[in-house]
Amino acid sequence: MTAATVEGTEAEDAGALTDGIHLVVDALRLNDVHTIYGLVGIPITDLARTAQAAGIRYIGFRHESAAGHAAAAAGFLTQKPGICLTVSAPGFLNGLVALANATTNCFPMVQISGSSERHLVDLQRGDYEEMDQLAAAKPFVKAAYRVSRAEDIGRGVARAIRTAASGRPGGVYLDIPAAVLGEVVDSASAAKTLWRVVDPAPRQLPDIESVDKAIELLAGAERPLIVLGKGAAYSRADEQIKEFVESTGIPYLPMSMAKGLLPDDHPQSAATSRSLALRRADVVLLVGARLNWLLGHGDAPQWNRDAKFIQIDIEPSEMDSNQPIAVPLVGDIRSVMQALVERSKLGQISTAAQWREEIVLKGAQNVAKMADRLAAARIAHPMKFLGALQVIRDVLQDNPRVCLVNEGANALDLARNTIGMYRPRRRLDSGTWGVMGVGLGFAIAAAVETGEPVVAIEGDSAFGFSGMELETICRYKLPIVTVILNNGGVYRGDDVSSSEDPAPTALAAHHEFMIKAFGGTGYRAETPDEVADALREALASGQPSLIDCLIDPSDGTESGNIAHLNPKGITNKG
Repeated sequence: MTAATVEGTEAEDAGALTDGIHLVVDALRLNDVHTIYGLVGIPITDLARTAQAAGIRYIGFRHESAAGHAAAAAGFLTQKPGICLTVSAPGFLNGLVALANATTNCFPMVQISGSSERHLVDLQRGDYEEMDQLAAAKPFVKAAYRVSRAEDIGRGVARAIRTAASGRPGGVYLDIPAAVLGEVVDSASAAKTLWRVVDPAPRQLPDIESVDKAIELLAGAERPLIVLGKGAAYSRADEQIKEFVESTGIPYLPMSMAKGLLPDDHPQSAATSRSLALRRADVVLLVGARLNWLLGHGDAPQWNRDAKFIQIDIEPSEMDSNQPIAVPLVGDIRSVMQALVERSKLGQISTAAQWREEIVLKGAQNVAKMADRLAAARIAHPMKFLGALQVIRDVLQDNPRVCLVNEGANALDLARNTIGMYRPRRRLDSGTWGVMGVGLGFAIAAAVETGEPVVAIEGDSAFGFSGMELETICRYKLPIVTVILNNGGVYRGDDVSSSEDPAPTALAAHHEFMIKAFGGTGYRAETPDEVADALREALASGQPSLIDCLIDPSDGTESGNIAHLNPKGITNKG
């Protein structure tokens, strides 16, 4: 490698000598890292300062978990690993929550953490924030690496970026001890140790015989169904998916973060007849979707007991994880969908009109039932979740550039079913683990990476996990409107206490005062009209804002749509 490869880096500009901090920054710049999300402290404060001085945008958070969630969302939105920078030990562990969540959700992310010296950690001598961070990270991530010499920093950054992005994306931990960050080395020699990763996520083409088998199986089906997961959204195979869906006429069901790949009002969408579609489909094409708990593990009675599954996944070991896969299509989604489009033209797939009509009829019935619920909620007082959500939906339809972030229990379930999406990768939510606390980190990343306004719809409990990031939003003047559906409790606010203390689920807050303390605009809304007026005004301002929506404390279901996972003690029976 020649010095010209890193022309203009901090290493060369530093003169005869450089150090590990500058090499990390040079390696990141060389690999087109434009933003770092993190929280400074020992031993990485000067790393953040150096990165900022070198032109990398540094977004400083109030908690490492939120910074990590932002980096993960950035990875999903850009297909490039989001970078999170944390301090050692406790800070590392806080970030590890988000890194593990990124791995579970298949979002590319790299967490870089400073750490204590190995010779002190290994003998357990009680160093400042002593911890074997590499060992702690390994069970929860796609890969974990430690850099022990400044000359290996370029190699470590390159390996982390490639590993995070290639194959099935995920979280990678990169451990850099304080001594390595401070190590002083020859500038010219060090520059030669840095390199740019070439094609970190190369295409993986499917086996054509398997593609033909998939087409044959779909062509012979009476009731085929396509399920689009967030992997389909991540793949940016939008045109290929659209062409295959529309040319075959097969109904499709979008998972929550795949909503908007095709507009939610598309005539082939089975979103409003989900239960019927799953129960009746005889051949199912899974596109970037896994048969995990979100899809009932593919089991009856939620699914047709005799359904045959075709699965597209870049990870071969995902096949047969819950159900027999009749046709495994191993490869990147864009390449597989392109092959399906091309090969399907050789033998047209003709979906029975009767099956499409059945889907449409059931969807119309469900929409009519929902309309009755929405009408009742629109005039209810105190305000219901659906009363607030339907006016939020209407305002967002008039503001199509908005990115939507959503978390909570009832706030998530009801918003997902009420608010349609019409653009891809503009909905971010709790994902595979159902983790609460992702909301404001995701919202910050969406605003930074897309440059578009963001509305974060939060349950009052979910908001509490990352609420201090309101200060981050205000400090960076991000166009984020946080909408809190505040029913005064975890799930609901009318739980009766059995002691002098509040009930375990009880919460109490006037959230609008929080953002005012940080220089933003706060609103309190008690009716749907007040919610709509506040949201329009907040979006028009382009400034950090928060709307505290006062919801009926009795409105809401414990655990949302997954109450069956929350066992009841005998004292709660009846």
